[in-house]
Order: sequence, then structure tokens, then C-alpha cells
Amino acid sequence: MGIRRGCAGLRGSGRRGEVPTLCRDCLLTDAAAFPASGCPGCGGHRIVGHPELLALTIAHVDCDAFYASVEKRDRPELASKPVIVGGGTRGVVSASCYIARIYGVRSAMPMFKALQACPDAVVIKPDFAKYTAASRQIRALMEEMTPLVQPLSIDEAVLDLSGTEALHGAPAASVLARFALAVERQVGVTISVGLAPNRLLAKIAAGRDKPRGFAVIGAAEAAGLLAPEPVRLLPGIGPALARKLETLGLTRLGHLQSLSERDAFRRLGDDGPALVRRARGEDSRRVDPTRETKSVSAETTFDTDLSTVADLERHLWRLSEKLARRLKESDLAAGGVVLKLKTSGFVARTRNARLPSPTVLPDRLFGLARTLLIREATGTAFRLIGIGASPLVARSEADRGDLADTETPRLAAAQAAIDTLRDRFGTGAIGKGRSLR
Repeated sequence: MGIRRGCAGLRGSGRRGEVPTLCRDCLLTDAAAFPASGCPGCGGHRIVGHPELLALTIAHVDCDAFYASVEKRDRPELASKPVIVGGGTRGVVSASCYIARIYGVRSAMPMFKALQACPDAVVIKPDFAKYTAASRQIRALMEEMTPLVQPLSIDEAVLDLSGTEALHGAPAASVLARFALAVERQVGVTISVGLAPNRLLAKIAAGRDKPRGFAVIGAAEAAGLLAPEPVRLLPGIGPALARKLETLGLTRLGHLQSLSERDAFRRLGDDGPALVRRARGEDSRRVDPTRETKSVSAETTFDTDLSTVADLERHLWRLSEKLARRLKESDLAAGGVVLKLKTSGFVARTRNARLPSPTVLPDRLFGLARTLLIREATGTAFRLIGIGASPLVARSEADRGDLADTETPRLAAAQAAIDTLRDRFGTGAIGKGRSLR
């Protein structure tokens, strides 16, 4: 069932000097502020009011603790418990629910530190197939609102609803509130929405009211609202750049806003003027549904360090199969392979090589990655191994074969048969001997 068109209770518009208001529960919208007692339609208190509410059309949608929320959806007995999605004790946290976050658990935190902070947490191994299915459901609901949907990750996207008011019979704010309710009802997880005049402000807004939030930032208030915030609030400013700015006395976004273009260039280099514009809330990027996926990869952290080719390649094969599956799901193919290793001392190594021709066959991905692995596995102990595809090309370009290459069609046919069996009987129904040790 899709998102129902129309907006229940839409009434009134444009009374000068009054703040448009929206009830996120019953979708009642008015050009005037609702009374303090709550929504006059349903009595609810999930109310959004903003001078630009009914005019803004750029939205950033972010799922709330997505992996953990999907797991709690499927296991209701965990609703009130802290949940961590991640690998073994030597792995890292993929996601944590909001209860676990109260104890300081965060994504990418080593699992042993997460369990020290929250020893009563329920730890669940990631199930990416399940998360991908939920993501696709949400994406389908997004595309009912507008064709201008740009996915940013499995649980995050930006949308442009310009020109859709006539189609839906409601402004973008109302349509987004209805969409959020539909996601909760049909997918069983919650989302947070940021509504703004551009992508940058929409992303910042989406993080202001989580979980289950709906925040609005208008053009008129953007610079003043951002000025007192730390520079780290701005997407793209990581720890290194933040430290550099701090040494220059630029700790707040207001400090950046005060720089002229000339001063920004002199003090911050070529990127300085653009950084100042973003600090003021300016962003000219469009929502681009055709934006290409930048990377597809798979990795795993071992329970104990491994150093021999024999031990490492067993994991590499399983990751090659996983990478091949993810490429096919994205309708992409690998033009080359990237091997990622991390030593026991947390030193990362990345090696890459081009394939003779694009492929989605795990045997071909594994073969090239194993060649790279042999050069690195000279006795060093590794705690992590990963494989990625780069560059990415259209799947239609992969594994074509020709008169001089009769092997590729044979391998492709064999892999298609394996995929069919796995789709029907599960991933453990059939496999190669190299994965059984």
C-alpha cells in the first residue's frame, strides 16, 4: 500500500503574520499556530510550526538507528533493551539503538569498548540482506513522492519535492509527514526528516530532532542559527580540519561566516571561500537521482589475528561472494579490485589492480584479490580483511565473453545456477570447497 494522496484537514493559507503549523499525527495543517493544548484535530503534540514550513521542498531523510531498529522490529522482546549490531569481540559496532547510546556506544566503536560501556547489551550479528530489503521498501515510498530521490547510503537519502504540490494536493511538509507515518506502518522502523531550502541545511535539520524527528531550517534564519554552533557541525569538517581551524581561532561557524572571500582564501587556501559559504548555510548542489554509487565492498574482522595465505584466503573467498552479490543487487560490475588489510597494530594497507574486463563473478574477483594478498601475506598478522570493487561500471558491460573467450559464459552460467539454488534454498545450500575449512 503506497502513500495516500491528499492531505487530511488541509485548510487556510497565507494569513499574513501567522506561522504555518502542521500536526505530524493527523496531518492537519493551518496557516496559524495551534493552541498550547495541542492539535485541534487530534489533540496530539507532535506539531511543527515555521514561517517557511509550506514553502520549503528539499528534504533529508535519515532512518533512526537503522540496523538496530530493524532487529527490534523483528524481535519485539528487545524493544526496551540496549541492542548493538556488530561483529565479534574484535569487531566494531555497525549500529546501536538509542538505549545503548545512552551508555556511550557509538558506530565504529570497537566491540570490546562498547561492551565495557554497556555490558548488558544484546549483540546481534549484522544481516545486510534484511536491511537492504527494508531500505528498498523505504526507497519505493520515497519514489511515490517524487522522482528526484538521491540515495546517500542504505539508510539515508535527499529528496526534492519541488512542483509536487499539485500532484499530492498538499505541500511538501505534509507529504513528508505522511511518508514518515507510512514508513512506520509498512516497514516498522522510524525516520527523521529535515526540511530546508537546500541539501546542506536539510541534512543539518535531520539531525536536530532525532529519533522520529521533523525539523525545519529556513533560509532567513540559517546564518544566525548556525553562527553559535561548533565548526564540527558542518558536514565534511572532520577532526583534522577542526583542529586546523581551532589553531586559527575559528572554533564556531560564526567565526567562519565573518571572513571575507579574500581572507578565507588567504587563511584557508583554495577551499576557504566555499567553506565560508557553507558556514552561512549556502549550498547550490542539486538533488541528482543519477549520482553513481562510489563504492561497493565487503570486509570482516577476525576473532584472532591471521597471517597465512591459507587462513586469509578462506575469508577472502566468502567476501568475494558477498561482493559479487552486492554488485548484482546494485546492477553494477567491477572494473578492478581493491584489497584492504589491517594489521594487528591497526595499520591499514590498501592494494588495487585492474581486471582484464569487468566482472561480477566471485571467482574472478577472488582470483585477482588473492594475487594481491599473496604479496602482502609474508608473515604479518592481520586482524581484518576486505575486498572492494573499483572502478564501478554498468553490469551490462560484465562477463560478455567472445569467440576467443568461451570460459566466461560457462562460468557465468554455473554461477547463475548457484545463485538460483541459493535463492530457493538459502545461502548454505551450495558452496565451493575453499569455503569449508
